Amino acid sequence: MTPAAPAGRTPGWFRRLACAVYDALLVTAFVLIASLPVAALAGDVASGWRLQLFRLYVFAAIGAYFVISWSRGGQTLALKTWRMRIERANGGPVTPRVALHRFLLATLGALLLGASYLWAFFDRDKQFLHDRLAGTRLIDIR
Repeated sequence: MTPAAPAGRTPGWFRRLACAVYDALLVTAFVLIASLPVAALAGDVASGWRLQLFRLYVFAAIGAYFVISWSRGGQTLALKTWRMRIERANGGPVTPRVALHRFLLATLGALLLGASYLWAFFDRDKQFLHDRLAGTRLIDIR
């Protein structure tokens, strides 16, 4: 039997949007820094197989940022700043496997015209679809 999930509020729309913008800025800076060794070693990655390999590398780097952050305390720097946390639906910590599952589902939801995010408008707890499917939730920790 799993323990009951502790009562945690879902953050409001403004805070979630502000956090997403902040995370986007951080990820952009992270990708620029992570791209430096590739640019130095591979040179031109503007076309062909090098471009495809570079895209895969960037996707993996972004995934690593989120998976490591979520599985080590449930927070990216933006989530810490806005006092929110990702946790398991039962209130437990997020494992690396669950964090990877959430990242892949969130990416797929974003690629499907934001369907995973729009789901929150209709969800009873205002959670994203990728959180429902991954067994996680976003909570306000103020």
